[in-house]
Amino acid sequence: MVDESKDGASCASSQPNLFINPSITRSRAKYSGETSVARIAGVDLPRDKRVEIGLTYIFGIGLTRAKEVIAKTGVNPDTRVKDLSDAEVTLLRERVEGDYQIEGDLRRWESMNIKRLVDIGSYRGRRHRMGLPVRGQRTRTNARTRRGRRATVAGKKKAPGKK
Repeated sequence: MVDESKDGASCASSQPNLFINPSITRSRAKYSGETSVARIAGVDLPRDKRVEIGLTYIFGIGLTRAKEVIAKTGVNPDTRVKDLSDAEVTLLRERVEGDYQIEGDLRRWESMNIKRLVDIGSYRGRRHRMGLPVRGQRTRTNARTRRGRRATVAGKKKAPGKK
Protein backbone atom coordinates (compact mmCIF):
# COMPACT_ATOMS: atom_id res chain seq x y z
CA MET A 1 0.00 0.00 0.00
CA VAL A 2 1.55 3.28 -1.14
CA ASP A 3 0.36 6.52 0.42
CA GLU A 4 0.77 9.64 -1.67
CA SER A 5 1.11 12.99 0.12
CA LYS A 6 0.50 16.48 -1.26
CA ASP A 7 4.02 16.86 -2.70
CA GLY A 8 3.90 13.51 -4.43
CA ALA A 9 6.49 11.77 -2.25
CA SER A 10 5.94 8.15 -1.46
CA CYS A 11 6.02 7.09 2.21
CA ALA A 12 6.62 3.44 1.39
CA SER A 13 9.94 4.03 -0.41
CA SER A 14 13.20 2.78 1.09
CA GLN A 15 14.72 6.28 0.81
CA PRO A 16 14.71 8.38 4.01
CA ASN A 17 12.43 11.39 3.94
CA LEU A 18 14.78 14.34 3.21
CA PHE A 19 12.20 16.90 4.29
CA ILE A 20 12.17 15.96 7.97
CA ASN A 21 15.38 17.69 9.05
CA PRO A 22 17.57 18.79 6.17
CA SER A 23 20.62 19.58 8.32
CA ILE A 24 20.86 16.01 9.63
CA THR A 25 20.35 14.38 6.26
CA ARG A 26 22.87 16.68 4.57
CA SER A 27 25.54 15.89 7.13
CA ARG A 28 24.91 12.14 6.76
CA ALA A 29 25.13 12.38 2.98
CA LYS A 30 28.25 14.56 3.19
CA TYR A 31 30.21 12.20 5.44
CA SER A 32 28.84 8.83 4.33
CA GLY A 33 31.66 8.22 1.80
CA GLU A 34 34.53 9.42 4.02
CA THR A 35 36.74 7.22 6.14
CA SER A 36 37.12 7.76 9.87
CA VAL A 37 39.35 10.53 11.17
CA ALA A 38 42.74 9.57 12.63
CA ARG A 39 42.44 10.47 16.30
CA ILE A 40 45.52 10.12 18.49
CA ALA A 41 45.71 11.35 22.11
CA GLY A 42 42.41 13.20 21.73
CA VAL A 43 43.60 15.19 18.70
CA ASP A 44 42.10 14.85 15.22
CA LEU A 45 45.03 14.79 12.83
CA PRO A 46 44.63 16.92 9.67
CA ARG A 47 43.57 14.57 6.89
CA ASP A 48 45.43 16.09 3.94
CA LYS A 49 48.87 16.41 5.54
CA ARG A 50 51.69 13.86 5.57
CA VAL A 51 51.81 11.64 8.65
CA GLU A 52 55.03 13.12 10.06
CA ILE A 53 53.57 16.62 9.83
CA GLY A 54 50.16 15.52 11.12
CA LEU A 55 51.70 14.06 14.27
CA THR A 56 53.17 17.47 15.16
CA TYR A 57 49.61 18.70 15.83
CA ILE A 58 49.79 16.72 19.09
CA PHE A 59 51.12 18.84 21.98
CA GLY A 60 54.49 17.42 22.98
CA ILE A 61 55.42 15.97 19.58
CA GLY A 62 57.61 18.02 17.28
CA LEU A 63 59.11 17.05 13.96
CA THR A 64 62.05 15.16 15.48
CA ARG A 65 59.83 13.06 17.74
CA ALA A 66 57.32 12.49 14.93
CA LYS A 67 60.10 11.11 12.71
CA GLU A 68 61.26 8.93 15.59
CA VAL A 69 57.75 7.49 16.09
CA ILE A 70 57.35 6.80 12.38
CA ALA A 71 60.73 5.06 12.24
CA LYS A 72 59.81 2.84 15.21
CA THR A 73 56.38 1.90 13.82
CA GLY A 74 57.53 1.42 10.23
CA VAL A 75 54.82 3.63 8.74
CA ASN A 76 55.74 5.38 5.49
CA PRO A 77 56.29 9.08 6.37
CA ASP A 78 55.09 10.22 2.94
CA THR A 79 51.61 8.72 3.41
CA ARG A 80 48.76 11.15 3.88
CA VAL A 81 46.79 10.84 7.12
CA LYS A 82 43.59 10.07 5.18
CA ASP A 83 45.34 7.10 3.49
CA LEU A 84 46.43 5.44 6.75
CA SER A 85 44.89 2.05 7.48
CA ASP A 86 43.20 1.40 10.82
CA ALA A 87 46.07 -0.90 11.79
CA GLU A 88 48.64 1.86 11.14
CA VAL A 89 46.62 4.41 13.13
CA THR A 90 46.38 1.94 16.03
CA LEU A 91 50.14 1.30 15.83
CA LEU A 92 50.89 5.05 15.90
CA ARG A 93 48.42 5.64 18.74
CA GLU A 94 49.92 2.91 20.91
CA ARG A 95 53.48 4.15 20.33
CA VAL A 96 52.66 7.82 20.95
CA GLU A 97 50.42 7.34 24.00
CA GLY A 98 52.62 4.65 25.52
CA ASP A 99 56.13 6.07 25.13
CA TYR A 100 55.72 9.83 25.51
CA GLN A 101 54.17 12.31 27.91
CA ILE A 102 51.83 14.34 25.71
CA GLU A 103 48.79 16.63 25.71
CA GLY A 104 47.06 16.96 29.13
CA ASP A 105 49.71 15.12 31.15
CA LEU A 106 52.48 17.28 29.71
CA ARG A 107 50.54 20.51 30.25
CA ARG A 108 49.81 19.46 33.85
CA TRP A 109 53.49 18.59 34.44
CA GLU A 110 54.61 22.00 33.10
CA SER A 111 52.09 23.95 35.18
CA MET A 112 53.04 21.99 38.33
CA ASN A 113 56.72 22.83 37.77
CA ILE A 114 55.90 26.54 37.40
CA LYS A 115 53.65 26.42 40.49
CA ARG A 116 56.50 24.78 42.47
CA LEU A 117 58.89 27.57 41.45
CA VAL A 118 56.34 30.21 42.46
CA ASP A 119 55.63 28.49 45.82
CA ILE A 120 59.29 28.21 46.87
CA GLY A 121 59.85 31.84 45.92
CA SER A 122 62.81 31.27 43.63
CA TYR A 123 63.98 33.99 41.27
CA ARG A 124 62.34 32.22 38.31
CA GLY A 125 59.14 31.78 40.34
CA ARG A 126 59.00 35.49 41.18
CA ARG A 127 59.51 36.36 37.50
CA HIS A 128 56.62 34.07 36.59
CA ARG A 129 54.42 35.63 39.28
CA MET A 130 55.21 39.17 38.09
CA GLY A 131 54.70 38.25 34.44
CA LEU A 132 58.23 39.22 33.43
CA PRO A 133 60.73 37.34 31.24
CA VAL A 134 62.18 34.37 33.10
CA ARG A 135 65.35 33.56 31.17
CA GLY A 136 67.43 36.68 31.60
CA GLN A 137 66.12 38.82 28.75
CA ARG A 138 66.32 42.59 29.08
CA THR A 139 63.23 44.48 30.22
CA ARG A 140 64.24 48.11 29.87
CA THR A 141 63.20 47.84 26.26
CA ASN A 142 61.37 45.04 24.49
CA ALA A 143 59.81 42.20 26.59
CA ARG A 144 56.41 43.18 25.19
CA THR A 145 55.21 39.59 24.96
CA ARG A 146 55.40 39.14 28.73
CA ARG A 147 54.61 42.69 29.85
CA GLY A 148 51.74 43.46 27.49
CA ARG A 149 50.97 46.65 25.63
CA ARG A 150 52.75 49.87 26.50
CA ALA A 151 51.14 52.07 29.13
CA THR A 152 51.81 55.66 28.14
CA VAL A 153 53.29 57.72 30.95
CA ALA A 154 53.00 61.51 30.84
CA GLY A 155 56.31 63.22 30.18
CA LYS A 156 57.79 66.20 31.97
CA LYS A 157 56.44 69.61 31.19
CA LYS A 158 58.92 72.01 29.69
CA ALA A 159 60.12 74.80 31.96
CA PRO A 160 58.91 78.21 30.90
CA GLY A 161 61.54 79.91 28.73
CA LYS A 162 63.31 83.10 29.79
CA LYS A 163 62.59 86.26 27.85
